[in-house]
Amino acid sequence: MKRNATAVWNGTGKDGKGTLTTQSGTLNQTQYSFKSRFEEGVGTNPEELVAAAHAGCFTMKLSFNISAENITPEELTTKAIVNLNPEKGEIVDIHLEVKVKAEGLSKEKFDELVADAKANCPISKLLNTTITIEAELL
Repeated sequence: MKRNATAVWNGTGKDGKGTLTTQSGTLNQTQYSFKSRFEEGVGTNPEELVAAAHAGCFTMKLSFNISAENITPEELTTKAIVNLNPEKGEIVDIHLEVKVKAEGLSKEKFDELVADAKANCPISKLLNTTITIEAELL
């Protein structure tokens, strides 16, 4: 299985602008720029997209883990916070804030399943940064 996205950039790094388009069409010439990345401009940015990818991947993996325990999760919510250090040009860490409603799931099993999802979702495996988690079983 292969997925793709295309970035087009016009101009200099600081004054130029670009668009992102995904294979699915969900992003279709979505704008991004220096301002949307390093300030508060309109448009998306790579770090926001990494956060979305990681939140989505982790949440789905955790859902599979919980389902494997013969428990149907009612709701899983994950917020991924990407911490970019612009001076170093690197992502310092990613923090996941997870809230799960799943009746019949013990706190001990929940913690085990969260740790497995963190270690084994494909986006976690891809990232070369520290990943921290704050997980709450509701």
